[in-house]
Amino acid sequence: MAPFPVSLIGLPTDRHSSFLRGPAQAPAAIRAALFSDASNTSTESGLELGVEIELRDRGDVPLREAEGDDQLIEDAIRHAVREGTCPISLGGDHSVTFPIVRALAAEIGPLNILHFDAHPDLYDTYDGNLRSHASPFARIMEAGLAKRLAQIGIRTLNRHQRDQAERFGVHIIPMRDFSPERVPVLDAPLYISIDLDGLDPAYAPGVSHHEPGGLSVRDVLNVLERQRARLVGADVVELNPRRDLHDMTAMVAAKLVRELAGYAATRT
Repeated sequence: MAPFPVSLIGLPTDRHSSFLRGPAQAPAAIRAALFSDASNTSTESGLELGVEIELRDRGDVPLREAEGDDQLIEDAIRHAVREGTCPISLGGDHSVTFPIVRALAAEIGPLNILHFDAHPDLYDTYDGNLRSHASPFARIMEAGLAKRLAQIGIRTLNRHQRDQAERFGVHIIPMRDFSPERVPVLDAPLYISIDLDGLDPAYAPGVSHHEPGGLSVRDVLNVLERQRARLVGADVVELNPRRDLHDMTAMVAAKLVRELAGYAATRT
């Protein structure tokens, strides 16, 4: 059987970050961790990158912090899909999820989205910016790009975002009530978005927004293990290498990239 093809796409932008810059440096840090001799290329499913999984590294999209960046992101995603690969994107801030999902929905139709985060990112606008990294899921839902959105690890749900979640019919599993069994098993086509600040800072210190009381790496993997649907794309976002300690968070991001690739290859 031919190896399962996965496209790795770097999105080096923090143009829409609201607090600190730095996530634009993340794709390089994740790649360095992914191919570091400190680990290897195996996944917990037993599949290996370069053996059962063909990892096609597309490099970084040449983003310019300009209005045309969304189109560049969409073009890269659509190219990966048309080549028959599953695109895994390396952010960058969380604003990149909107053009990624828009491109996938144009190719495939509305998606089901599994979203790990401390924040629901449902602001109608944040600091006057409709494209803020605090707003991608508002843009996704109002555009009808998702049939269902389930959010895991949320622990910053204010009144405005609670109203937005009700408006859009978002299924939120707050961190205080979290268990893997409470997360719905979504149908295909499935998209997975992992904001690293969904993890507790003890596991992922290299993020701009530290929110104590979060998920462990094993919590995320246990949720993924219960899902069965075909994966059409994923992102790992909001690593801020400027705040990382001994590359801990970059290694976590690389682990999640491997496991997402393994997931894609085992749910075809």
